[in-house]
Amino acid sequence: MAETFNEMVDQGHVREAYRNLEKWQNDMPADLRAMKQNEAEALFRRVGITFAVYGEGGDPERLIPFDMFPRVFTASEWRKLDRGIRQRAAALNAFLADVYDQREIVRAGRVPEHLITHNEAFEKAVVGFRPPRNVWSHIVGIDLVRTGPDQFYVLEDNCRTPSGVSYMLQNREIMMRMFPNLFVENRIAPVDNYADTLRKTLASVAPQKCDRDPTVVILTPGQFNSAYYEHSFLADLMGVELVEGQDLFVEGDFCWMRTTEGPKKVDVIYRRIDDAFIDPLCFRPDSMLGVPGLMNVYRSGGVTICSAPGAGVADDKAIYTFVPEMIRFYLGEAPILENVPTWQCAKADECKYVLENLSELVVKEVHGSGGYGMLVGPKADKATIEAFRAKIEERPWNYIAQPTLALSACPTFVEEGVAPRHVDLRPYCLVGEKIELVPGGLTRVALKEGSLVVNSSQGGGVKDTWVLAE
Repeated sequence: MAETFNEMVDQGHVREAYRNLEKWQNDMPADLRAMKQNEAEALFRRVGITFAVYGEGGDPERLIPFDMFPRVFTASEWRKLDRGIRQRAAALNAFLADVYDQREIVRAGRVPEHLITHNEAFEKAVVGFRPPRNVWSHIVGIDLVRTGPDQFYVLEDNCRTPSGVSYMLQNREIMMRMFPNLFVENRIAPVDNYADTLRKTLASVAPQKCDRDPTVVILTPGQFNSAYYEHSFLADLMGVELVEGQDLFVEGDFCWMRTTEGPKKVDVIYRRIDDAFIDPLCFRPDSMLGVPGLMNVYRSGGVTICSAPGAGVADDKAIYTFVPEMIRFYLGEAPILENVPTWQCAKADECKYVLENLSELVVKEVHGSGGYGMLVGPKADKATIEAFRAKIEERPWNYIAQPTLALSACPTFVEEGVAPRHVDLRPYCLVGEKIELVPGGLTRVALKEGSLVVNSSQGGGVKDTWVLAE
C-alpha cells in the first residue's frame, strides 16, 4: 500500500489549509483539551445525539465519538469536489430516469441489463413512471476518499436515504460554541443553511395536483430506528411534521395526515424507511411502518416520495462501476471525480484475480452497508480470508473487490496527544428544481490506529469539516 497522505503536514511543512490551526493545537494544554472533550460529549448527550447498533448488548444508544480537530479544505480544493459531486448526482438521476423508461444506456451496450433487472433494489412498480421534475434521488450522499494533494476518489454512492447530516450540523454547532475564536480567525463557509435548502428542495418537487404551498413531512420508522435522532432533528430544523406510518392514511387521490384539527393533505414525503416497507399493498404485506395504498397515490401524481422508490438501483456496488460511463453517456462530459478501480466477482476472470489476491484487497457485498459484510484483506487473518473465499465462491455475483487505498489521514486528538488517523467524507447533494450542496460534509474518522474502517457502527468517530471561504 502506498504511503499515507497527511492532510496537515506534507513533506515536513504545514499545508496552507491548516496553518491557523497549528498554533491553536500547540497552545492547547492537555488538561484544557480533556476539559473541552468532556464538554463536547456532554453537549452531544444533552441534545440526544446518540445512535443504536442493532444486535448489540449493553447500551443500545451511545455517542458517536467526536474529535475536536477539524478537517479543512481550501476553497480551490472544494471547487473541484463541488463540481464533481453535482456532476455525479445529475448522472445518477439521469440513469434512474432512463432505466425505468427507455433504457437507452442498456440498448447502447454501456450497462448490462441483468444488473438492473436482477437487482434487488429494482422496483417493477415504478417502471414507466415519471416523478416530478424527473428527479429520483433527491438527497445523494457521495462517499469520498483522498489519497494525495489532488487525488480524490468516489468510494460509493448513496441514493436512497443517506444518513449522517445531523452530525455534520451538530459538529459545527458544538465547535462554534467551544472555540468561537477559531471562527473569528478563520473564514469558514457556513453549513447552517442546509435544512432550509433541504426544505426548499423537497417543496420544489411537489406533485402536479398540489395547488398551494406544499405540506412536507418526514416519514420515520419510529424511535427504535438507529437514525431516529436525525429524523426528529431535521423535522425540527425544517419546521415540518415528523410522522410514522400510522399518522398517515390514503383517501381518494391523496395522502392525509391525522392532526388534532382533522385530516391535512400531505404533498411531499421525505421517507426514511426502506422501499419494502413503504406500502404493504404494493411491497411487503407484513409492513407496519408504511401507508396502505400510498403507491397508488404516488403513481397518480397525488404525492411525491423522496427519494423515489426504486432509487436504490443506482447505488448498488456493481452499478457503481458504470457511473463514469453514465456521466459520458448522459452528460457528454469527462468525469471530474474518479472511481476506485473495482473488480466484479460476477465476471469469471475478475473473480479469479480476486480469489488469488484476497490478502491484498477490500471485498464488499454488493448490497452491504455500514462496514458490515466486508473483508479488509491486509488486516485479516488466514482463517477469516478462507471463510470469505468460500462465500465468494458460493455467490460470486454478490461481491466486488477494490484495492486497499492509502486513505489520507487528519490530525486527531488521541490519548497521547495529536496523531494522524484515516478519514473519509460524505457531502450531501440536494436535487430538485436545482442541484445544491453546502460547502463541507460529514468527515468520519477511524479512531483506531491503522484502521481503515470509519463507520460509526465499527467504532469510527466524526469531525467538523471546514471549507475556507475565498
